[in-house]
Amino acid sequence: MTSRAEQRRRTEERILAAARAMFAEVGYERTTIRSVAAEAGVDGGLVMHYFGSKQELFARAVRVAAEEPLEGSPADVAEALLASLERRLADEPVGSLVVLRSMLTHDEAAEGFRAAALPRLEQIAAALQGPDAHLRAGLITAIVHGVIVERYLLHLAGLEEADPQRVVDLLRPCIRQLAGD
Repeated sequence: MTSRAEQRRRTEERILAAARAMFAEVGYERTTIRSVAAEAGVDGGLVMHYFGSKQELFARAVRVAAEEPLEGSPADVAEALLASLERRLADEPVGSLVVLRSMLTHDEAAEGFRAAALPRLEQIAAALQGPDAHLRAGLITAIVHGVIVERYLLHLAGLEEADPQRVVDLLRPCIRQLAGD
């Protein structure tokens, strides 16, 4: 028999999964509490009970696990970033897509993206060497985000069906050069 707390946790996770899917598919502005509730198979009042508002539901939906710290030489950093990209190409990063889809039309999403991206950008820049490390770190993250946007949100034919390992292999010389390897 499932406990009440376990049922609550499962319902909350089902609502969050539905919210992530909706926010990633249509963005913040076009996602409604009603549509999330329908997708999750619950009443809209239950969504509000668990999350209080669309803004709080969005904030919870965009939380993603932190990336591993970057350590080692510039070559090690480049390979860690490429491995992270490969994982995101193999398994759709729904949490990231929620923010990427919504950040151009919703200020909270844009601020959330900046807040989450800045520490990672600083971490990458600190791991690189040279006076233009911040610029090179920015270029690396722009490439990674661009690949993800084109694969999952724009569905461009070349990237949509591409083998993740092949994408990483093609990007390796560029990312390694930008890392200063």
